[in-house]
Parts: sequence; C-alpha cells; structure tokens
Amino acid sequence: MVLLLGILLAVLTVFVAVAFYYEHPKAEIPHGFSQRGKLYLLHFLMNFGFGLGQFLEKMGIVKDIYVLRALMDGIPPLKDNRLLIEDLRFEKVKVRIYHPKMSTSGQRRGVLYFHGGVGLFGSIQAYERTCRHLARKSNSVLVSVGYRLAPEHPYPAQFEDCVTATIHFLRTAQDYGVDPSRIIICGDSSGGTLTAAVAQALVNRRDLPKLRAQILIYPFLQCMDFDLPSYQQNKGVPILLKERTITLGLRYANKDVRLLEKITELSYIPEDLRVKYKKWVSADHIPEEFKARGYKPSPTLPFAKETFVMLRPLLNPVFSPLLAEDSVIARLPEAFILTCEYDVLRDDGLLYKKRLEDHGIKVTWCHLQEGFHGTVFLALWGGLFAFRSGKKGLEKIVNFLRLM
Repeated sequence: MVLLLGILLAVLTVFVAVAFYYEHPKAEIPHGFSQRGKLYLLHFLMNFGFGLGQFLEKMGIVKDIYVLRALMDGIPPLKDNRLLIEDLRFEKVKVRIYHPKMSTSGQRRGVLYFHGGVGLFGSIQAYERTCRHLARKSNSVLVSVGYRLAPEHPYPAQFEDCVTATIHFLRTAQDYGVDPSRIIICGDSSGGTLTAAVAQALVNRRDLPKLRAQILIYPFLQCMDFDLPSYQQNKGVPILLKERTITLGLRYANKDVRLLEKITELSYIPEDLRVKYKKWVSADHIPEEFKARGYKPSPTLPFAKETFVMLRPLLNPVFSPLLAEDSVIARLPEAFILTCEYDVLRDDGLLYKKRLEDHGIKVTWCHLQEGFHGTVFLALWGGLFAFRSGKKGLEKIVNFLRLM
C-alpha cells in the first residue's frame, strides 16, 4: 500500500511539474547554434526542475529552493586519488581545499573559487567536478568557498563570507604551500559577481598581499540596464532567460518578485544617476559586431520613484560591480573575463572588459561563440549535459591559471 501511494505521488508530481514547465517561457534558440537538440533538452530539464520545485512548495512538502539545491548538487563524483581533499573553516566560513599530489618545486599558486547559483543555490558539492579539474590541471591549491545562502542568510552575507575567506587565505597561504603573491580569485555567474566585488573591496588593503588576478566567468555585473543588446537577443535562450535572471536576482536581494513587472515597464533610475552610469553602462559602448543579431535602443520610460527607493541598494557596487568608481577600477588586478554569445549577461562582461582596459588593466578575454550561460559548469558532467563550448572555456581558464 505504501509503495502504491509512493508511485501515485511520483506520477502526480511528474504530471503537475510538466504542467508547470509549460507555464514557463519557451526557449528561443538561434538557428546558428549547432547543438540545438541538446540545449532544448537541457531547457526542458531546467524548467521541469523549477516546475517541480514550485509544485512541491504549493503542496506544502518542501520549499522550491531546496529542490533546486538538491538537483544542482547532483550525484557526487568518484574519489580522485590525484588530489588530497580536506574540509576546513576559514574563520566561520566552510571551505574545501584541493591539494594536487603531483610533486612541485617551491610554493604553488592558490585559487579561491566562488560558485554560482544566484546566492540562492549552488554549493561546494555542486562544484566538486569543476574545482577538482581546475586544481589538478593547473597544479594549484584550490579553495572552494561554501558561503552562506539566501534566503536563510540574507544578502550581503554571501559577499561577507567570500571576503572573509579571501583575507584568511591571503594571510595563511604559506601554511598550505601557497605563494601569497600568486593568489587568484575566480567565480562563475553570481560567483563572478562576488569575485569582482571582493577584488574591489581589497584594493585599498595595505595589510594584505595583492591579488594576482581575478577570473570572471559569465558574470552578472549590473542591474541598471536590462535592455542591453545581449538581453534583447538572448532573452529566451536557455538556461538563463531574461525573466528568470531578474526574478532570481530579486529573490536573492530579498525583494518582492512582483517588482519584475515594474522593472520591465518603468524606469527606476533617476535622471542624475542615469547620466552618471551611462559612462559605464550603455549600448553605445558595445561593439557593433555584437548588435548584428538585433538591437533596438531602449525607449524613455517614466520614472518610478517608489521602485527606486526599494531597489536602490542593488546599485551598490557589491551587487553591481560595474558601477564602482573609477578610483577603484583603476587599482584592480589583472583579469580573465569569459563571455558567451548566447547569454543575457554577455554585455556585462564586455562592458567590464572595456572599463578595465580603459584604466590600463590587462584583460585576457575569452568569448565562446557558441557559449550559453552555465556551459562551463556543465562541461564535466558528460553525456547530454556537456557542450563543446564549455570544454573550450575550461581549457582557456586552465591555460590562464598556468601563466599566473
């Protein structure tokens, strides 16, 4: 009887989750994408996961965010005898350290990795494959930072944990066989946001070794303009659809998701700030080649003061690193920036690249012509989840690390 009820519940869950899937925005995959079938399947699975989470939350069984976390963690990989792996704490922050067993002369480089997941999901476990690969292939001591997640730990707890872990590692690097002058911080998606924000937070710290470099993998860097060319062109491209980007960002910042409608229909940026930020965030600064798939200048929208009051904290450089002052940008370390053609966040990376280069900061740029958001994370999952673009991106990141 119990087994029968379990089967019935499973079948009901699947049917309802599929129904939720069809309520989500449909995929709009450009015809030039060579692995269309795989990306459609990935889109279905992603929407199914979101739908399943919503259904189980409506049933009062479990909150949707816990479902998404479990799905993202996936099945842990097998033991890797080429690495010594240990779980520690840097102050109160959970970390997992990967030490290559390969012999080396002198101290190694160190890498801190901040995982993606919009500050809501993602974990050390979810990024186990990525961190093992980077540590092993680059022969680096890698620290995966298990920062606290929202909503249990409201923003900016995530940033605070990453800063704490970075400072601790900079101060104790030699205890782990790491050269303090060869420490790189790295992150993908919202982890890229955290990477940029941490690098900015440390520029004036004279009591610490300087960061050697920062690696930003398709980072989210601003919430001033959601109508840049990449947002227009890729609004329906999996896996990070435009509507999903804004909705998850609002949840991360503990804001009402119903503000989505106002953000897309009204302007919440007052004129004085719009003029100031246009120097840094504008389609005018995007190379014409990235407008070829279509772009229409944004119409002038009426200003919504109440929305501005609610969302003003999101213009802080901790949340939107692209809006940092020139005096901060000019002192940042060398950077590696990875962008994907089919990603709503593509132009965030392009604009940050321009800002850094305008201030004489060396930038190594990797643009994946067939890349989409999340492709690097998926590269080591194999089978239906691995795409050629992700493998190429991982290779470029490893090559950059080897030069540090």
